[in-house]
Amino acid sequence: MQITQFFLDGLGHQSYLIADDQSGIAVVVDPRRDVAIYLETAQRTGTHITHILETHLHNDYVTGARELAACTGATIVASTNACLAYEHQPVRDGDWVHAGQLRFQVLATPGHTPEHVSYLLYEPGSNKPYAVFSGGSLLVGSAGRTDLLGPDLTLPLTRQQYRSLRRLLDTLPAQVLVYPTHGAGSFCVASSVSPTRYTTIAQERLVNPAASVQDEDEFVRQQIAGYSAYPRYYAAMRPINQQGPRILGKIPEPPPLTPRIVHEHMRTGTPLVDGRPRTAFAHAHIPGSLNIELDSSFSTYAGWILPFNTPLLLLIEDEAGRHEATVQLIRIGYEQIEGYLQGGIMAWKAAELPLGHFEHIDVAELYRRLARHEPLTVLDVRRADEWRTGYIPGSLRVHVADLAGQLDTLPRDHPIATICAAGYRAQIAASMIAATGRQVIAVHGGVPDWIARGFPTTTDDATPLVQPDTTTHAHP
Repeated sequence: MQITQFFLDGLGHQSYLIADDQSGIAVVVDPRRDVAIYLETAQRTGTHITHILETHLHNDYVTGARELAACTGATIVASTNACLAYEHQPVRDGDWVHAGQLRFQVLATPGHTPEHVSYLLYEPGSNKPYAVFSGGSLLVGSAGRTDLLGPDLTLPLTRQQYRSLRRLLDTLPAQVLVYPTHGAGSFCVASSVSPTRYTTIAQERLVNPAASVQDEDEFVRQQIAGYSAYPRYYAAMRPINQQGPRILGKIPEPPPLTPRIVHEHMRTGTPLVDGRPRTAFAHAHIPGSLNIELDSSFSTYAGWILPFNTPLLLLIEDEAGRHEATVQLIRIGYEQIEGYLQGGIMAWKAAELPLGHFEHIDVAELYRRLARHEPLTVLDVRRADEWRTGYIPGSLRVHVADLAGQLDTLPRDHPIATICAAGYRAQIAASMIAATGRQVIAVHGGVPDWIARGFPTTTDDATPLVQPDTTTHAHP
């Protein structure tokens, strides 16, 4: 028996392929939408995927279960309480799933979602459990958050989460391996989670929040106190996963578009997402475009800032980068990628279409300009918990995900310098402000660098001049 784990850094998503070498059968747990990796692994291990186990209706990504089932003929297994609108095998607490010599027992573990189940795996020929696939219930040193379905369900789900965690911790043998679906970087975790991607029941008995509190009430208080905002696209995930996402067949390839066609699309309101490095964007960019530098968090910020599944255009100048951006967007349900700018920014220049640019400065230069009392507004686009560790006196504060609704409140008569922790979010914010025609400056480095240099900092509790969101994410 082999267990292969697949990790997506930007989503903090972990999925699994369990291969039974003797029978040549494999099972996949909580697959992502781009399923080629599971097919390739099955081929490499000489196995055929016969079952797909879903722990819950996912809030952070579009399930790949239907896509994988269409490729393999595998049976989708999910809680009967999930009420899936497509073909599947519904299971309840205590049911068994057999795949070759692999045996999984279904454990009801509601809390992260009402229908949540975990799957307890037994090794072939053994009556002792070997591993539990815990989805969004028991995580590495943490637990899945319970507020994603709204305030009315938060308290009852949090109480259920505690009882589910206690069930796993109290009844499973210490040596059982724990393989969760949510890991470091996921917004589905209730609090910070270890970068370690699996754990054991014995370890969690020592460090898990459910094991360190006195009782259920204390767990509820601690759990809810750690909650903050999550990406807006989450609201669309559960309905899609319940009804069944569209089967793609393959990852789509956006068509190339000429500069003139891109210009016309933008003129009629289609957003252009520029995934180039921030310095290149600042030096020369298409007016009105949004700069989300292509890295593992690309789709998260696209899904936070842009309306769900809105038609969009891409400016990414290499084929591999365009494929990566498309895959990331498809994973969260953004399917309407109208095309990409053929020839990139050089083709735009050659077509003699308008270009924009803005300054990039470091924190030392920002300090010098503020010390000279130059007319300048500092806009801090970090999270609320980051502001509390210190911020530049007099700065406006609003999380980058809420900036679109606050643009009209920003000054128009002098430059705005955007800053975050390292520069990624500051650049997104700068591109949004530049699109309004204001003069903007993006600061690289960030507030931690400002503080480390001993520049003036405050940690008072004054109300931000721009009302914040309390977003939590691991991105700098």
